[in-house]
Amino acid sequence: MFKDLDPILHSQLRLAVISLLISVKEAEFTYLREKTQATSGNLSVQINKLKEAGYIEVIKQFKDNYPQTICRITPAGVKAFADYVKCLESYLGVKK
Repeated sequence: MFKDLDPILHSQLRLAVISLLISVKEAEFTYLREKTQATSGNLSVQINKLKEAGYIEVIKQFKDNYPQTICRITPAGVKAFADYVKCLESYLGVKK
């Protein structure tokens, strides 16, 4: 039968963030905000959920006296994304 989809990744914004990080490995908060067109507050909440799940690492630092937040995908995040895609493929009947 069908496997359950990961509820953490099943949110549109969280899935968008993970999808972006899969391709770039790490990105600044501002880049993620621009690409997802999310509000800062909503993106911040969703990033925290991904961090709590262990899917991303969040690095806060300063660059030229301005705060900078960098998000980096973890090996657990890569695996979760791959598993999510496999589940979707099983729903669609795609075989590899």
